[in-house]
Amino acid sequence: MSVALQTAAELKTCRLFTLGCKVNQYETQYVLEALQGNGYQVTEAGAADLYIVNTCAVTHEAEGKARRLIRRLLRDRPRYGVLVLGCFVSRDPEALRGLGAQVRVVADKERLPEILAECGVRAWPRGISHFHGHQRAFVKVQDGCLLNCTFCIIPYVRPRFVSRPVAEIVHEVERLVANGYREIVLTGIHLGHYGIDLSRGKPKEQWSRLWHLLDRLAELPGEFRIRLSSLEAAEVRADLLEACRRNPRICPHFHVCLQSGSNRILQAMRRRYRVESFVKNCEMLRQAFDNPAISTDVIVGFPGETEEDFAATFEVAERVGFAWIHIFPFSPRQGTPAALMPDQVPTHILQRRKEQLADLDRKLRRRYLESLVGKKLEVLVEKAEERLPGHFTGTACRGVRVVFPGKSEWLGRLVPVRIAAVWEKSLVGYAEPSDAEELPKRPEFSRPHTQLQRSNPSPAKKLSLPVLPAGW
Repeated sequence: MSVALQTAAELKTCRLFTLGCKVNQYETQYVLEALQGNGYQVTEAGAADLYIVNTCAVTHEAEGKARRLIRRLLRDRPRYGVLVLGCFVSRDPEALRGLGAQVRVVADKERLPEILAECGVRAWPRGISHFHGHQRAFVKVQDGCLLNCTFCIIPYVRPRFVSRPVAEIVHEVERLVANGYREIVLTGIHLGHYGIDLSRGKPKEQWSRLWHLLDRLAELPGEFRIRLSSLEAAEVRADLLEACRRNPRICPHFHVCLQSGSNRILQAMRRRYRVESFVKNCEMLRQAFDNPAISTDVIVGFPGETEEDFAATFEVAERVGFAWIHIFPFSPRQGTPAALMPDQVPTHILQRRKEQLADLDRKLRRRYLESLVGKKLEVLVEKAEERLPGHFTGTACRGVRVVFPGKSEWLGRLVPVRIAAVWEKSLVGYAEPSDAEELPKRPEFSRPHTQLQRSNPSPAKKLSLPVLPAGW
């Protein structure tokens, strides 16, 4: 029975919540499209028949948010309960089961079709076709990490390294572009290692690495751009740089994780680079691109971090001149080597270092934003700017926020904007009329189109469940 023919009493509702990274957001979207394809209506507010919470385990704070959210949802007594998946589930499923009888924990993602079959889900998409609530789409290209950094829980909760086949990714991007998405963000747990498993044992000319994937995606027709979500310093190599340079679709924004500017701390973290090579690779990016945005992650307060170590991090950040810094206070994760290391940094020192680095981040961010004044940037228009009537905000190719006067029909479009000034943490400018007026409208769809992999169970036989795509 189609959704249109269902009565109000038969129509099932669901709400989905995502905590954590872009990979989690992609996986939530995949589940959402499976639910929609099987007659569920997604609601944004109020009670629903089924709640799904995709959790994160990177920090204590992320796990605390998940617990509080699940407890709140349980008060609604949903018909099909609260389905919980994600990294927190992999790390400590019993802690989540203990929250209530209506909590359904998906400790093994491969069992998700079996569990959702009990809620009426009999068909699964072959990938995503939309990205709910976003003007840009995240595309997961691989899962798992091989690095085993001493502070990180992810290799324990996502131990299986798998890359999606190139053809599968290409078809997914084609669907998203056809449905009007003008920015595709390639993401993964370790994006730079994409294709290692696909290429193992093959001659080099048959490899399928990240730079090969970029070349293939850049060949696709349509108006869209490609953004890389995150890279490790050692992956800023000639093959990747050349692929980015020869394909103008690829955004000149590179998020390269530093974590610490002290070689001693990097060694304790089990990071596979030294400060000198990190700085050199960032310089390679600057030489290859015109004023690229280079952003980073830094952990403050790693066990044993001295004032000299922190000063080294501060100095490296200034020397590289990051466009912005994501700052993470060290959060010991049970089961990781760093959680058992001596010389844990006291909270008050950790907080002080975080504030000092945040001051530097504001200074560097302002400096980079000022370097873009007067330039014309391609901006993806994402939403109306509530504080300025008639204005819209979006993301530029270099990853910065831009506010400018616009039209509602530009939402989801790539608009050339001349930058006039810096405003708080954003830029302000104006659209170039000759280009902007010619923008086509984004296609409208009554409901997401999904390509379903259908099973045909016989009433007398056990249900044959679909197999999830590689890399799910």
